[in-house]
Amino acid sequence: MANTHVVILAAGKGTRMKSVAPKVLHRVAGLPMIEYALRAIAPLNVTSTTIVVGYDGKLVRTAASECADVRFVNQEPQLGTAHALMQAESVFTGAKGTLVLLAGDIPLLSTATLRTLVATHRNAGAAATVLTATVPRPFGYGRIMRARGRIARIIEECDATPDQRNIKEINSGVYALELAPLFDALRQVAAENVQGEYYLTDLVSIYRRQKLLVETVPVEQAEEIHGINSRTELAEVGAILRQGKNEELMAAGVTIEDPATTYVDTDVTVGPDTVLHPGITLEGRTVIGAACEIHSGVRIVDSTIEDGVTINNHCVITKAHVATGARVGPFAHLRPDADIRHEAKIGNFVEVKKAVVGRRSKANHLAYLGDATIGEDVNIGAGTIICNYDGVAKHQTVIEDGAFIGSDTQLIAPVTVGKGAYIASGSSITDDVPPGSLAVARVRQSIKKGWAERKRRP
Repeated sequence: MANTHVVILAAGKGTRMKSVAPKVLHRVAGLPMIEYALRAIAPLNVTSTTIVVGYDGKLVRTAASECADVRFVNQEPQLGTAHALMQAESVFTGAKGTLVLLAGDIPLLSTATLRTLVATHRNAGAAATVLTATVPRPFGYGRIMRARGRIARIIEECDATPDQRNIKEINSGVYALELAPLFDALRQVAAENVQGEYYLTDLVSIYRRQKLLVETVPVEQAEEIHGINSRTELAEVGAILRQGKNEELMAAGVTIEDPATTYVDTDVTVGPDTVLHPGITLEGRTVIGAACEIHSGVRIVDSTIEDGVTINNHCVITKAHVATGARVGPFAHLRPDADIRHEAKIGNFVEVKKAVVGRRSKANHLAYLGDATIGEDVNIGAGTIICNYDGVAKHQTVIEDGAFIGSDTQLIAPVTVGKGAYIASGSSITDDVPPGSLAVARVRQSIKKGWAERKRRP
């Protein structure tokens, strides 16, 4: 959209959040609030994007700096929305066109609504256009005051009379503003209100006195402008986003047995014919393939699960990769850089960290596999531990194809078990085992007949 500029207000602490973190960095459905604003404007191809930061501004800058061509201005102290926009005046010197102003705490706002706002604003030749909504419970929002059907002013709730608070049409805090008259008009805003702040909403009255046209655009879905000012509202918006995500997945062929208990973040993808059982959480940029089955109690974060994988109950999988046809769990823990290859099996209470488990290999019970490369068709017996840390550094273990690791084995890294080798149960392996060999590393059993009977005698 040519000659369209965006300013996102993100300076506030969010006092009602009761948090040391900036409000716009609180996560909703897996993303910080401000990320939704940046994504909403991205398809518009605007001329510039400016973010007004304030409280803990360095953190906000860091979170938003991945977006190309974003510039920042600082608002300190925070003296209201008009004061916030005034801080951006210098970056618009010589600029022309339309400025779209929105807050960084309205994650449900859509690109389509922003397009409609700008198109209506330009077609009307307005100086300002306000996005409004009519809601049954307008608590907390500024009210739209009309005269002869046209917007006359916006009054904030704390300054409104009881009759004015009964008005159901509210201000969204989203505007389209022509740059030409904007900053001269902002200098006329006074802090003559209960909060002693410079309200951007006063711009409506100023423009009306100047005989400049002010328009409104009603949003079709009022929930789009649902702002977040408290933990309760954070949860409410999160529920709306999750419901939308689940509906999107089900429409694409995913079975979700209980959407109310299935938490899927915004950036997660799930393939068709996958079944998601109740009580699972899929976070971050997780990718789930087609025809998978994810059982109850599973949490998967920033991981890739290929087609046809079964994840049994109560597994935690973080930054891991599970290949086609593999089975994991129940009660397995795949930590970062766990790489479970095709048709491998990771079973009950097995933990894998920074390790490759090769095709058709299996560790069915009670094992720790860390900093290792495990080949194909390897059997890892119950109670096997890879001792990868010597108190100073981590060391690698290699188990080659077809090896058999007996139960209750300790592999003390660095060590290599050759192709087809056998490790006897209960062994502590400190040296490399050649291919095809049997390694036995345990104390020989001795029997002392009658010992127990003698011990029990008085």
